[in-house]
Amino acid sequence: MKKRKEGVRKGFTMVELMAVLIILGLLATLVTTKVFKQIENARVATTKANLKTLHTAVMHFYMDTLRFPTEEEGLEILVESMSDIPGYDPDGYLEQTAIPKDGWKNEFIYEPFPEGGGSFAIRSCGPDGEEGTEDDLLSTDAD
Repeated sequence: MKKRKEGVRKGFTMVELMAVLIILGLLATLVTTKVFKQIENARVATTKANLKTLHTAVMHFYMDTLRFPTEEEGLEILVESMSDIPGYDPDGYLEQTAIPKDGWKNEFIYEPFPEGGGSFAIRSCGPDGEEGTEDDLLSTDAD
């Protein structure tokens, strides 16, 4: 029969386990923070791309019809078939059949003749979903 050495233990101590758990927790926090920041950056980029697409579509509408959409028509006029408007492109002005939403799944707001000047602006209310706050994105903003 083999004799066991006394004083030799197999396994980890509680201190070693706690140290590993703390290190894993710190790493998870760092990774999670980076991932959430990248998700937010992607939402902003998607919103800016959609704003640019909508702005261009409104400009094409203007070039064909010699007028901007009214507040009542809004952005929906870019995808609806309007045979009663002279010069209206029968294919519409967007490739998709619905107005895209911003990166936070909110509707864009069409503003004819906004306060800052210009013929129109298209607004995303940003992450907070409230109009007129600092995080709003406008189609007229420079990238």
